[in-house]
Amino acid sequence: MNKFVVARFFLLALAASGAALAQTKPIKIGEINSYSSIPQFTVPYRQGWQLAVEEVNAAGGLLGRTVEVISRDDSGKPEEAIRHAIELTSSEQVDVLAGGYLSNVGLALADHAQKNKRLFLASEPLTDALVWDKGNRYTFRLRPSTYMQSAMLVEEAAKLPAKRWATIAPNYEYGQSAVATFREQLKARRPDVEFVAEQWPVLGKLDAGSTLQAISQAKPDAIFNVTFGADLAKLVREGNQRNVFPRIPVVSLLSGEPEYLDVLKDETPKDWIVTGYPWDQIDTREHGAFAANYYKRYNESPKMGSVVGYSTMQAIFAAIRKARSVDNEKLVAAMRGLQFNTPFGASTFRAIDQQSTMGAYVGKLDQRAGKGTMVQWRYADGKNYQPSDAYVKTRRPAAAMQ
Repeated sequence: MNKFVVARFFLLALAASGAALAQTKPIKIGEINSYSSIPQFTVPYRQGWQLAVEEVNAAGGLLGRTVEVISRDDSGKPEEAIRHAIELTSSEQVDVLAGGYLSNVGLALADHAQKNKRLFLASEPLTDALVWDKGNRYTFRLRPSTYMQSAMLVEEAAKLPAKRWATIAPNYEYGQSAVATFREQLKARRPDVEFVAEQWPVLGKLDAGSTLQAISQAKPDAIFNVTFGADLAKLVREGNQRNVFPRIPVVSLLSGEPEYLDVLKDETPKDWIVTGYPWDQIDTREHGAFAANYYKRYNESPKMGSVVGYSTMQAIFAAIRKARSVDNEKLVAAMRGLQFNTPFGASTFRAIDQQSTMGAYVGKLDQRAGKGTMVQWRYADGKNYQPSDAYVKTRRPAAAMQ
């Protein structure tokens, strides 16, 4: 055989083997979250995405490749999240970024995604700014936003006879956004209401006594609460001791989630109107399969974080399958209008603002056998609580919709 033909054959074979090798490299997902600072949510969250990754790899992976998640802890600090994002995109060369818990961290990661043209799926950050005022082409959000969850709660709050409202919220992006949207939507439904007091504690540093004293002095008919974690526990304990609860009705974001009810136990205040996750009462096929697999893997019941972590990966997997690629531009195109499965049922990322239609459960708090639970609950489908396209166009930069 001619030596030039042999050389050409060798080079072609080498190129083919290189291409085959490239296809065997894992699909890398860079995941960043507040594992050390908010473990009650993020540890179940991590277990949720780990379960999803194990399942997809057991089924053969994606595009003939295994999926690998490289995870980092941002300690609840935007600067740490950015440091990790730079390392993951440059050194680790991840194909997609995901995660975020606190809204200010999520906004920092979204800015990084835009500057580096890297797809970022914000799993937990709830601020409306993430997909509206500071939205960008490369950022999508999984969980229902403060606007959506506020709309769900306002539907119930408007039925209360209360006219004088007070608010308690952490003084950062999420708390500010939640209060603003709740006020706007409640006044639209009930022009007769007024907001007579506001308390803005620093996140993680709530002085429950002075906060409730200031609120009580304004003599509100009802309270809108946005505190969570340790702040929520302190607020409930002090409010119970002062007989503020249940004397004053409370409408509260996220407080029906197991992460918080497991801590409150027999201190859980009754009749609060909340968004949450009554995991032990949901009997749908999708949720039943997820809960059974989760319990089998971890020997514990799922939390809200578990659902979010699992659904985050399911959305990314669906996008990669649809795009048949990990090219970020192709993934963005695939994500817009993408339908994907969650333990709550099918959800869709609407194209105009890249917000998913994943919903939340709305109900009231109660106690059973000394533990907090949700009663009189219903599933609020997220698509029914999103604003009109016309409204979004007034809030979202035109460049982000291209």
